[in-house]
Amino acid sequence: MIGKKRGILVVSFGTSYAAVRKSCIESVEKKIAETFSGYEVRRAFTSGMVIKKIKERDKIFIDNPEEALLKMKKEGFKEVVVQPLHIIPGVEYEKVKEAVEKFKNGSFKKIVLGRPVLYDKEDYGAAVRALKIQIPKLDNHQMVVFMGHGTCHFSNACYTFLQSILNVHGLNVFVATVEGYPELKDIIPELKARGIIEITLMPYMLVAGDHVINDMAGEKENSWKNILIKAGFKVDMYLHGLGENPAYQDIYVQHVQDIIGEPLEKKGL
Repeated sequence: MIGKKRGILVVSFGTSYAAVRKSCIESVEKKIAETFSGYEVRRAFTSGMVIKKIKERDKIFIDNPEEALLKMKKEGFKEVVVQPLHIIPGVEYEKVKEAVEKFKNGSFKKIVLGRPVLYDKEDYGAAVRALKIQIPKLDNHQMVVFMGHGTCHFSNACYTFLQSILNVHGLNVFVATVEGYPELKDIIPELKARGIIEITLMPYMLVAGDHVINDMAGEKENSWKNILIKAGFKVDMYLHGLGENPAYQDIYVQHVQDIIGEPLEKKGL
């Protein structure tokens, strides 16, 4: 609604899958909006490819972060919180950071940027506790393998940090990546060495989009599912993005609260 002076811009990479957009992105936006009722919640995507695809195919128009902030400036917002839904502080998060920096010139009375899921040391413990909600009870011959996106950016190290915290919690869980390290092929020898027979594949991504549908669970020969089956493992699938996990939704809410800087009860929210 034009005229509200405080806003929260929720920024994700985006997805072209409408059902996933609703279950994994809109669900988080809704929880943020319900929690911070004194703020108007807006949406932006960092992926130009996704923005272009849904614009041409579905006639749905979604702003990138800079476009969204420019609109909020023109509409008279005074205070803006920008909360990314990205998992790591990588290239996509840097796009958000760069957009925010462009508006730290008096465009708003206040503009602040939240952190992604994995950032501060304490974030990793929260991330693992949230994962426990969806990790099934496992015996010594069962393992959950999470598919992270991965990157050539130095923030790929976040996955290694996450793995170390998972190990501290004593969980039968490995994290591998599509475009970083470790890849699936890097962990298969360790899976065999541990005598693992059955693997549940889960996405460690906000949405269960293209990577999950095709690279993880697809029917092509080099999908993770088929690579593991060929290697002799029984494979189960969990096709839900982190945005569907209520504890991950709460992580994003907490990150917004952290940068607003006041306890919710003091703000009457």
